[in-house]
Amino acid sequence: MSLPKDVGAVVFDMDGLLVDTETVFRDVMMEVSRRRGVHLPLDVFLRMVGLQSASSRVVAIDHFGADFDYDGWMAETWELAHARMAVEVVIKAGVVELLDYLDAVGIPRAVATSSGHATVQRQLGPNGLLPRFQAVVAAGDYARGKPNPDPFLVAATRLGVSPEACLALEDSHNGVRAANAAGMMTIMVPDLLEATSEMRSLCVAVTETLHGVRDLIAQRRDARAD
Repeated sequence: MSLPKDVGAVVFDMDGLLVDTETVFRDVMMEVSRRRGVHLPLDVFLRMVGLQSASSRVVAIDHFGADFDYDGWMAETWELAHARMAVEVVIKAGVVELLDYLDAVGIPRAVATSSGHATVQRQLGPNGLLPRFQAVVAAGDYARGKPNPDPFLVAATRLGVSPEACLALEDSHNGVRAANAAGMMTIMVPDLLEATSEMRSLCVAVTETLHGVRDLIAQRRDARAD
């Protein structure tokens, strides 16, 4: 397993990749559903992972029905999720080490997320991660969300690097589809979703943690130097 070409920049997803928030959101959304007397199957939740609010609404309404109070359900979910994540947002394994390595070798990086800027600030600000990115692309910065390529294309533009020279890091199926559609080398680091045969066909690699991403970039650079 190796990278097919040099890495000019790295574009990171946020939830489930940089910070362990997807599991919190899953548990909270299911708890709120139980409070409201409705059942949220895990597979329905997983279809929402990586989507913007408008697309998540479609999935939820399709499951619960047209008269479902989506806005109230989501407002209660976000309120409880924010309360729990305010206590602690856990950084995923290998994040700091990968960012340190990218600093050392001078590779720029960006965040491309379906979350809004306020959520990015809330989740990356307190732990000191936010200043370590040269660009942040969040909801409102692009026309179409994942699985469309727009977030990644905007990130490449802001970094001043062609999409083909970027390495995209994703944990969700919709994120992998978006990064691949943007023409980026893509690595999946699975969180709640497994790496299916489709995902493997769209990725240059699948790694368990971001430590593996660091190793792959380093191997590519070392091979070029030899």
